[in-house]
Amino acid sequence: MSTATPLAGGTPGTAEAPPTRTVPQAPEAPFTERYLLSPDMIADPYGHLDALRAHAPVHWSPMHHAWLVTGYDQVMRCLRDPAVSADRVRPLMDAVPQGAREDAERAFGILSRWMVFNDPPQHRRLRQVFQEAFAARAVARYRAFTEKATRAVLARKAVPGRGGDLMADVAKPLPALVFARWLGVPRTDAAAFWYWNARVADLVLGTAQEESEYRASLQALVSLEDYLAGLVAERRAEPADDLISQVLKEGRVGESVSEEEFVGMLTQMAFAGGETTSNLIANTVLALHSRPGQLAAVREDPGLAQGAVEETLRLDGPSKMSIRTTVRDLDLDGRTLRAGDRIFLVTAAANRDPARFPDPGRFDVRRTGATHLGFGFGAHFCIGAALARLVAVAAVGTLVRDHPGLTLTDPGALTWQPSLLNRSLTALPVRY
Repeated sequence: MSTATPLAGGTPGTAEAPPTRTVPQAPEAPFTERYLLSPDMIADPYGHLDALRAHAPVHWSPMHHAWLVTGYDQVMRCLRDPAVSADRVRPLMDAVPQGAREDAERAFGILSRWMVFNDPPQHRRLRQVFQEAFAARAVARYRAFTEKATRAVLARKAVPGRGGDLMADVAKPLPALVFARWLGVPRTDAAAFWYWNARVADLVLGTAQEESEYRASLQALVSLEDYLAGLVAERRAEPADDLISQVLKEGRVGESVSEEEFVGMLTQMAFAGGETTSNLIANTVLALHSRPGQLAAVREDPGLAQGAVEETLRLDGPSKMSIRTTVRDLDLDGRTLRAGDRIFLVTAAANRDPARFPDPGRFDVRRTGATHLGFGFGAHFCIGAALARLVAVAAVGTLVRDHPGLTLTDPGALTWQPSLLNRSLTALPVRY
């Protein structure tokens, strides 16, 4: 759940206006710039990212109007340095077509309350409200429900001998079930709730391009906030066993954060959880079924399902990068990043840095050692990581154990969603 999200926005296909600037640099060895949203880069960006990291782990890209930071140590420095800001609400708003701007004021007010778009100390104040609810010990309470939901979803969809789309059959509905239960969304409201989430994703991840799409996304965010505000009011009157009730019981809402801030952050939680976890499940299944030896290892030792999920987060996870801005001049790896510059923190490249990971291109469910950045790091480490891991490990472990006949039906024809930020399959055709 990235709020790393899993979960800072970018706008594929729509370049955010960079500040006017001059970038004097020492001459570099020739390097062929590639547009990261070209079809071949969407299909497989890793060879190019490896070459870029080897060429210059901190590289100014005129094509993307941004610094591309691809080295592990350099990404870590940016994630720690207060000169690098996560506030990206204004660039997102600048990408909205002029005709849709009148609908945008309230929606972007909601986004400004997302902790993923805030820097310390504001970020810390907002995050502390959810700290206990997202702790591993609190999330573990949902293990039995998650395992039961996994079995129920697979019983309905993964019928032995039947063909299907694992994305649509399992990877999307399972996190939706678990996250709705965790937030306290009644099943009768689930269809509208997940429709709003999908449209919010179009806005934040940059899938919306036409004015009508922006309008639908902005309205969906407003509708989602209205719905969650009503749910908070219901839980104040009648607490239940869910996230909202737990946080309200702790007494911080109305003290350290306002109720408006709390509801705004709930819209982030609602958006972030399902998208990241769905992609993590599908990418892990794809990774294992593309590597028979690793799949056999997990079948022999089901405990290695956790290792498979972690290795997917490192090697081909649901997040490729996050976008930041410098708030003051910063020296990074001998380069001067000026205040106002845009930075792409390319964790998909940093997680394959040979200076940090031995044999970095190898998928190894038994890998130990350096910490990957699949859920970010430091202050912006994905607060929902424990829940995302719980759901993904349950899904992958059950599929490997209970569906030994599962095969990919057309692995050579897979396609990926066009996004700077997300690594998301459009479908994963399988035979159960």
